[in-house]
Amino acid sequence: MPHSRVLTTADLDPVVGAGVARSQRITTAATLFSDPLVPLATVAGVLLLTVLAISTARTAGLVAALWAANALAVAVWLRSGRGWSYDLCFGGLIAVGVLSGQFLAGNRPELAAMFTAANMIEIVAGVLLARRFAPTLNLASVEGACRFILAVAFIAPIGAGLFAAVGLMLINGADFLISFQTWWFGHALGLAVVAPFVLALEKQPLRVLLSPWRIAETVFLFGLLLAVCIVVYFVVTRPVGFAMIPVLILIAARLRVIGVTAGLVVMSICAIAALMTGAGPWRLVEGDLAERAMLMQLTLLFGYVPIVLVASLLEERDRLSERAKAGQLRAERASAAKSRLLANVAHEIKSPIGGVIGIGDLWSSGQLGPVTETQKEMAQMLVKTARQVEALSHDLLDVARAESGAVKVELRPTDVPGLLDDVCRATALRPEAARLKMTVVAEGDGLVALADSQRLAQVIDNLATNAVKYAASGGTLTLRASRIYDGVRIEVVDKGPGLSLEKQAQLFEPFNRLGLERSAVEGHGIGLALAKRLVELQGGSIGVTSAPGEGATFWIELPAA
Repeated sequence: MPHSRVLTTADLDPVVGAGVARSQRITTAATLFSDPLVPLATVAGVLLLTVLAISTARTAGLVAALWAANALAVAVWLRSGRGWSYDLCFGGLIAVGVLSGQFLAGNRPELAAMFTAANMIEIVAGVLLARRFAPTLNLASVEGACRFILAVAFIAPIGAGLFAAVGLMLINGADFLISFQTWWFGHALGLAVVAPFVLALEKQPLRVLLSPWRIAETVFLFGLLLAVCIVVYFVVTRPVGFAMIPVLILIAARLRVIGVTAGLVVMSICAIAALMTGAGPWRLVEGDLAERAMLMQLTLLFGYVPIVLVASLLEERDRLSERAKAGQLRAERASAAKSRLLANVAHEIKSPIGGVIGIGDLWSSGQLGPVTETQKEMAQMLVKTARQVEALSHDLLDVARAESGAVKVELRPTDVPGLLDDVCRATALRPEAARLKMTVVAEGDGLVALADSQRLAQVIDNLATNAVKYAASGGTLTLRASRIYDGVRIEVVDKGPGLSLEKQAQLFEPFNRLGLERSAVEGHGIGLALAKRLVELQGGSIGVTSAPGEGATFWIELPAA
């Protein structure tokens, strides 16, 4: 019983298939967040991060310099589910976690309520903006990463920052601008660093990182990053933060998005610790803690976060490279199958055609009995047609052998002018060349190419034959050999009707006769395709220069011996 297979969208179209595969990767990654305990774990994480931020990173104006709780909530919310009922339940749990953290950190009830409302405004805005402008959550592409960082990290905190700044001004009399700046940059930093790290936690990159060599490499790279962070933030007082950029780029090159985002988390923690303890380059900044915090935030946001785009670009390149390799493999398999089909068809044609030619010759010669002139003419037409089919079968075999690599070339020094003379004499014997002036031109000495003389003669003969058949109206045919910078150039020049750019683009396609299928000129449209393949096998190149009404120059360039 024959097996059947249902075709999928990915089978029908590689581009659509890539999109389906990407959506499947997102679905697979979402299983990391589909456990029923994930919302409760997220609430616990939000509570812990809220307490830590308020306890360790609070600056003047009661606003934390780095706020990671909202980033965790936004990332998990985006990955764990969707729907009004789920959104309401998840949002309610997150609000409880933020409010509990505010109370545990010692905030007064009015401050706790105000900060909770501001944080929920930011979290909901981040989720809605991400669903609107970055619905695929694909950080493995430059466009996806830019959309997420711009929409979520930079825009989402604005409304919440304005609300919190007004609230702090009314409740504590805090400076509106300082509170807004600290909130905006601190929360944007958290959303730009922590949220991409959580979103990058997919099964595939984690599985890759679990190999022994990858583990050793990851430990080394993060050890190097931590050492540089300690030197920059706690040992040296001068601003030498640029020293961390090469390490981050190295992490991006080796570990891609998940590595860079994890590295930015480590850097942010070290920077906040240095800021709050009065260490590092921040001590050189004149002003209060809020001004130093803003400088630190801007340095991290605009100095290091863009390296995430470098990692995204590398991941996008990897994905496109894999897709190109898969497409190339499919094309090679299809080409091999086509070559086998051509070889089989040509082989099956040869035997019966030989019989037809033999019978036709016997018939036309009268060996099968008396024949009339009409019967003799018909027999000759039969033989002529059969020989055309036989020639086609030979051409098909040559094409199949060339494409499958079965054609072997023996490269040796070949005298090009002598080869052109031989081709010119053979071409002059064709009936179509009777009224055609043919010349051979050798420009210079030492025109010796490294080529297979038999295959090269086959190619030149094909070009000359085409020129005689298609461009005999021009009256002249020139075979020219000349020296180029590192090889020999062969030209077959005719003064025929010429070719348009559109036809030149189709010239070396198999079975394409450029609209002359119904003309009186015989041919199958595969000679030039075979010629191109044979020239390439000899390490050369072939092309044409032409214009309508100005004739055509077919050229071959081969390495010199």
